[in-house]
Amino acid sequence: MNVLVWLAEGTWEAAASAAARLAPADARITLLHVVDPAAAAEVTGAWTGLLGRGHRDPAPAMTVLSDAAERDLLAAAAAQLDRPAETAVRRGRTEHEVIAACNELGAELLVVARDGDRTRVGPRSLGRHTRFVVDHAPCPVLLVWPAQPLVTTPPPPPPPPPHHGGPR
Repeated sequence: MNVLVWLAEGTWEAAASAAARLAPADARITLLHVVDPAAAAEVTGAWTGLLGRGHRDPAPAMTVLSDAAERDLLAAAAAQLDRPAETAVRRGRTEHEVIAACNELGAELLVVARDGDRTRVGPRSLGRHTRFVVDHAPCPVLLVWPAQPLVTTPPPPPPPPPHHGGPR
């Protein structure tokens, strides 16, 4: 079985832990991290907006820091997994890269951690990238909580639409 574990900042521990506990012993596990280059562009734009064009562009320094943080994250996830795993690093729109990795690596299971509002147990417990991945994954998805949800009951259903007393 090919298991792909999507490691995202803030929730990677839960995804790696779930894979360690639940993936079959003979599973081929790949740890995936994705960086969206648009984030560096946002930093550059903010830097320029705050300090003007005459200052040094922070993008190269941000790339070095990002690459080091990524290596640390992958190493920590591999240590938590405590069994052999491959790593995959991708650059691009996060949600599209996760789906592409599933297809290219032949994933038979994708492990993902919720990254949205922990006070909700429904769809809002997923961030926009995670929602896209869950909706478009070409394989089964194991969706785990990064920590205990703060609420365990779903919200009440919405009220019925008002009756518009017109002719029937």
